[in-house]
Amino acid sequence: MIRVAIAGLGNCASMLVQGIEFYRRMGPNYFDGLITPVIGGYKITDIEVVAAFDVSANKVGKDVSEAIFERPNITPRIVDLDKLGVKVSPGPVLDGVAPHMKNIFNPLGEGSLNLVIEELRSSRADILVNMLPVGSESASRTYAQASLEARVGFINAIPVFIASDPTGEFPRKFKEANIPIAGDDVKGQVGATIFHRAITSLFRLRGVKVDETYQLNVGGNTDFLNMKTEERLHSKRISKTKAVTSTLENEEIEERGRIRIGPSDYVPFLGNTKVAYIYVKGTGFAGRPIKVEASLEVDDKSNCASVIVDVIRAVKLAKDRGIGGPLTEVSAFYFKHPPVQAKDDEEAYLQFKKFIEM
Repeated sequence: MIRVAIAGLGNCASMLVQGIEFYRRMGPNYFDGLITPVIGGYKITDIEVVAAFDVSANKVGKDVSEAIFERPNITPRIVDLDKLGVKVSPGPVLDGVAPHMKNIFNPLGEGSLNLVIEELRSSRADILVNMLPVGSESASRTYAQASLEARVGFINAIPVFIASDPTGEFPRKFKEANIPIAGDDVKGQVGATIFHRAITSLFRLRGVKVDETYQLNVGGNTDFLNMKTEERLHSKRISKTKAVTSTLENEEIEERGRIRIGPSDYVPFLGNTKVAYIYVKGTGFAGRPIKVEASLEVDDKSNCASVIVDVIRAVKLAKDRGIGGPLTEVSAFYFKHPPVQAKDDEEAYLQFKKFIEM
């Protein structure tokens, strides 16, 4: 089994927990909807949630099977869960709750770094998955530090730069401790970023210069409500923008202000549905224009959970092999802002495939 702890028991965590049980009930050879059926001998049904952290009074102290359906979560019930026997522990609030979200999240403020370390050790977790709200810079680094001290693998699903820390501090710490880390900012299974990258990669492959592009996203869950304030979005915009410009020959379009990517509005009635509007304009043969306008509609949280179950198994495989530090091959395929960005997703997939087949 792969023993997993979760930081941030929101909508994505709800789909992750329910999804694992869904596949367990469908049987050991049911793989429909999974990106990678087996990684290092591990199936999705080998994942077990053994600890969870949250700051909400609505969730702390409850069994995980109950807490994932508490407000403000809106992920639908896809399976009837038995109690897991795992109670949600209080996590450190720090900057994890934006001022305009306090009435929504109802934070307790009882958690601490030491409590997280103790729970990770006592639960014998193999891996901690960080799924805090966007903008949780200090809180995410606190959980990363807890992983180091408890010697637990770390997956950073949100746009805080830890695996790709530009200062090199966390990559160095995880490498020296020989603890694997994957991140940053998870790509959806077929999400707005990977769809956008596919279009711009096609332009590059076919000799079309991208002159300008945008990606506008709307949704109706707490992620989009949390991102209503621009100060929560600094790292998110960098992450999504770099994921697209890395596929281009002329990355200077960012300097010229000809690219804009990121959440644009909160539309409550959309719920967990995310809608992305993508526009790419380029110059082709003899200077003639080529333009693509597309929209993508997905269930935002199943899109996230489908990737997390792969990354969990890949990080456990790294632990089994004694590999520590940033997992560049895993991160390039599954994250928007990895330590080393691949030129396109086909290249990233080949790197990941080589890693799991070593």
